[in-house]
Amino acid sequence: MRHRIDKAFRSLIEPISRRLVNKLILFFSTIIILVVGSLTIISYNMLQRESVDHSIESTASNLKLVNQNLEDYLAGIEQLSLPQIRYDDLIRAIIHEDQDYAAKMYLEDYLRSLFYSRDDLSSIYLYLVGQGKYYSITQEAYDIKLRISYEGRIPEQPWFKEAMESPHNRSYQSFLDPGTKTGYTANVDPGFMAYHRVLRSIASREPQAVISFYLKPDMKNEIMQDIPFEDGEHLLYLDPNNVPFHADDLEFYKQMKEAGGLPPSGEKAAAGPMTWTAEGQKYLIVYNVGEQDGWKLVKPIPYSNIYEPARRTRDLNYLIGFIFLAISIVLVTLISNAITQPLKKLSHQMKRFSEGTFDAEAPVRGRDEIAYLTRHFNRMVTRTNDLINERYKMKLVEKNAILKALEAEINPHFLYNALQAISTKALKSGDFDVADMVDALALTLRYCISGKDIVYAREELKHIDRYMALQKARFGSRLDVSVEWDDSLMELQIPKLSIQTLVENSIKHAVEKVSVAVLITIRAELADTHAVITVEDNGPGIPPARMEEVLASFRKEWEEQEGENIGLKNLNTRLVLLYGEEAGLKIESGEEGTKMIMLIPRGGQSHV
Repeated sequence: MRHRIDKAFRSLIEPISRRLVNKLILFFSTIIILVVGSLTIISYNMLQRESVDHSIESTASNLKLVNQNLEDYLAGIEQLSLPQIRYDDLIRAIIHEDQDYAAKMYLEDYLRSLFYSRDDLSSIYLYLVGQGKYYSITQEAYDIKLRISYEGRIPEQPWFKEAMESPHNRSYQSFLDPGTKTGYTANVDPGFMAYHRVLRSIASREPQAVISFYLKPDMKNEIMQDIPFEDGEHLLYLDPNNVPFHADDLEFYKQMKEAGGLPPSGEKAAAGPMTWTAEGQKYLIVYNVGEQDGWKLVKPIPYSNIYEPARRTRDLNYLIGFIFLAISIVLVTLISNAITQPLKKLSHQMKRFSEGTFDAEAPVRGRDEIAYLTRHFNRMVTRTNDLINERYKMKLVEKNAILKALEAEINPHFLYNALQAISTKALKSGDFDVADMVDALALTLRYCISGKDIVYAREELKHIDRYMALQKARFGSRLDVSVEWDDSLMELQIPKLSIQTLVENSIKHAVEKVSVAVLITIRAELADTHAVITVEDNGPGIPPARMEEVLASFRKEWEEQEGENIGLKNLNTRLVLLYGEEAGLKIESGEEGTKMIMLIPRGGQSHV
């Protein structure tokens, strides 16, 4: 599986890597994508943090203001429950209510004055402690009813016990849960909360009565409407012990209570943001604790709502970045083509020159480094042509008669001397690369025309170095050579040009047939029975049908040999003639790469 992925990746990258313009486009596009992507991610994270900070700050300020208004409202209810001037008269009327008719009328008038003084009261109850009797004033339809009723179970109510035990002589009762009871049988619509105040005798501090105000939700809703609301957000109004007196979603409050998402309880709980997660939704819990009695106004805000502006900005940045990227790729493509077009033309002319077209010249445009390189290439081509024309073509035309006369006397030494002259001329002209190539060719020629048929391995390797220098001038970076020769085999005697034959075969059947780099490895090692010389390449390999033809040519007589396998056939025949039947040439090839192995047996005439 990994091999397939690597192969697919190489097949995708190979067409891109063949051209310089594609590399430039890929390089600059990658930089643009990294810059735009990084800036977008960084700005998105910064906007997220700023959105959270802004949400905390704005929500906390808003909750603080609204919570102050709610506490002021409750403080007004508390002031209503305590008559500052007529407190003694009220306590005296409560004490003598069952004996004095005037006291009874005083209590009724007092309740009427309280009820008519405000429009946010749904009912008022005055429970007389110890008598099991209470006064109530309520609005029924369009009529105000004041009644006297009896109820002996009021002291059993939780709100009554809490008020009696409270150091402030008060208690608050929430009716958020529909199942909550007031304790008064006549109370049908208790509103959203009740305020209970214990009225005590100033002299004895004994409780004489409990007055209860049942508040309509209108004033509370009017105050809370100043809190902005969005989808998914919630709002809770809790007493210091986290008892809910307002909740837009009672089930959500219960879920928060069970999961520990509520703020700390107690009147002195410090306000601060919290984070709570429920059912995959992450909430920012912003709340305010009242300065007077510790009432808490809590607003859970989904982080998705907070991050929404940042997400919109991020998406807009991605869109702008994509448009910018498309424009940039077009500009990069145009600029890269403009830059690489001269290089493309120069490369084409160099290829023609390497293939033997010595009149290849590239057009020169501009005054940059590419133009400088092109001018020097043209000069090299011109000088090479001059050398060739002057030393070969022109001299052959002018001296044709002389050359005809001396034709029988020409020998390879003349060619060697001529190449030496060309090298000298190139050195004088400053064309050192040409001089090196001519020197390498001259030394190669001299090595080839030497009379020896058996040479030392070190001599053959030196010849291979010169031969590969000429081939690298042709193929450039597409050809790479690695030599791994055991030092103990440097004095090994081998057939002259044997390694060149194998290397030349790799160049012809591997390097020339592919456009990617090919590595040719020359290796020599000593086995138990043979000296093993291997020439291996990582080219496309030899097809099975072609391999069969090559191996079949080894079995043919020399007179029957024809086609492209003469070099390998020649080398195999020479090995057998020089070292016996145990010597020879082996070829191994698969889908990738070809390995040619020359075997020279140890001992005897092989000198191994």
